[in-house]
Amino acid sequence: MDQGSEQTDPRVVRRDPAVDAANAGGFTDLATSPFRIDRDRIAASPFFARLGGVTQVVSAGGAGLLHNRLTHSLKVAQVARAIAERITTGPDAGLADKLGGCDPDVAEAAALAHDLGHPPFGHLGEQTLDRIARHRFGLADGFEGNAQTFRIITTTDVRGPSAIGLDLTTAVRAAVLKYPWLRLHHPAPHPSAMAVPPRGAGEPAEAPGTGAAKFSAYATELDDFEQARAAFAGRVEGWQQTVEASVMDTADDIAYAIHDLQDFHRIGVLQHAPVAAELGEWLEHAGELAALDDETLHAELRRPGRSLERVRRRMHGKDAWIVDDDAFAAAVARVRAELVDGLLAAEFDGSIEAEQATAAFSANWTARLVDGVFVLASPSTRTGHVSLRPAQWHEVQVLKFVHRRFVLLRPDLALHQRGQAGVVSSLVDALDAWLADRDEVSRLPRRLHDLVELAHAEYTGLARTAPELLVGATGEPVSGPDAVRELARGRAVVDFVASLTDKQAVTLLDALSGRAAQPWSDSFVL
Repeated sequence: MDQGSEQTDPRVVRRDPAVDAANAGGFTDLATSPFRIDRDRIAASPFFARLGGVTQVVSAGGAGLLHNRLTHSLKVAQVARAIAERITTGPDAGLADKLGGCDPDVAEAAALAHDLGHPPFGHLGEQTLDRIARHRFGLADGFEGNAQTFRIITTTDVRGPSAIGLDLTTAVRAAVLKYPWLRLHHPAPHPSAMAVPPRGAGEPAEAPGTGAAKFSAYATELDDFEQARAAFAGRVEGWQQTVEASVMDTADDIAYAIHDLQDFHRIGVLQHAPVAAELGEWLEHAGELAALDDETLHAELRRPGRSLERVRRRMHGKDAWIVDDDAFAAAVARVRAELVDGLLAAEFDGSIEAEQATAAFSANWTARLVDGVFVLASPSTRTGHVSLRPAQWHEVQVLKFVHRRFVLLRPDLALHQRGQAGVVSSLVDALDAWLADRDEVSRLPRRLHDLVELAHAEYTGLARTAPELLVGATGEPVSGPDAVRELARGRAVVDFVASLTDKQAVTLLDALSGRAAQPWSDSFVL
């Protein structure tokens, strides 16, 4: 791509195209391709490096046996690039171009970036920070890991040439938008109002009236959101992912479905007997289980086969566009053969044979699922333009079911996570108290001080230019300097805590609680 084409292609427009290495204090990019530059900037970001210390499901404890957010992101990037290259060299290339393009560098960059906003302790930390942001600080946007990712790459990371975000191209910024809407306000009409809302756009059942359950931008980043999406106007609908975002999303599903099962087999958590009983019982008695009424099924959930039957029914309710009972049964049979009778049949003992079996399971399933990817011209609202064919789609659902049922719902994991939620809540309390202490406010961690100033400038600007976006958690308009200051303070504390690793969060809380023997320091945080 020559320089002239870069200047006219809306996909390569940057947030601040006037800024370059000549006036950015010596900032230099190693690549010349605009999308390779983006990928390199993301990989060089300290927010990316910190993912090595952020939980995927449970802390690895330094043993290297479990994936963290960094190793997960690297695998998602690997799969995303494979999918994008398959699309660009295959029969779907023309359709992908009509929909806005599918560049492997863009897909890889978005995959590397997709988890930048995950706070300490993974999804548990995300849920805790969201409750705190809405109920304690009155932030209508709350907290969402995907929206935090977009905030990092456009605003809070300062390693780009303009010192405001990473100054990425529109294509990469748009590809990061897994849920291309705000929680409440944008676009209008909001996707949550659709007859069949896109995945994530519906309001959570446990918190009605709070807007979309998942979203990819806060009101403070609306300008960047609109600029990125404008490059694809007329190519994809306002609520649809770009093709490259859909590639990233599909790659995330594939990686998640495979490597977490490997992890928990390695450490002995995922056991052969209960998984075999669940899948085997459903396969042997599918007709009888289908005949049970919902009340009886719920009462018998502890019995093998019942949880899987409930998943089958939920799929019919949510994904009628693709769900098929024969394909579901075939997927259960394949997972039983390759996971239960294959990988889980022998205990992982660290031997060469065990390592080879684990590697083969991962490689074979990744290849099979990537082989099932194709591009749709007019997808259901429940999927993107890039999707899996029915056989592979059902297999992913069954693999994810095994992970959820036999890992995520374990009581011992719940015990561990409740403690982690307490760390996040207590840390927010301590930092908020520090901000309120007039005698000590001058000794705030420098990064927290800067985040308060940044958020205050953002909310002051919204109050002046877009007051309709400045609402509290109840949806009522917010006005006045005191209210703006409170919102800014809450957003700054949330930004600060979200930027920590698991270990940093625990260590900082120890220091603030007087339990640390030595002064705590970390240049990235303080």
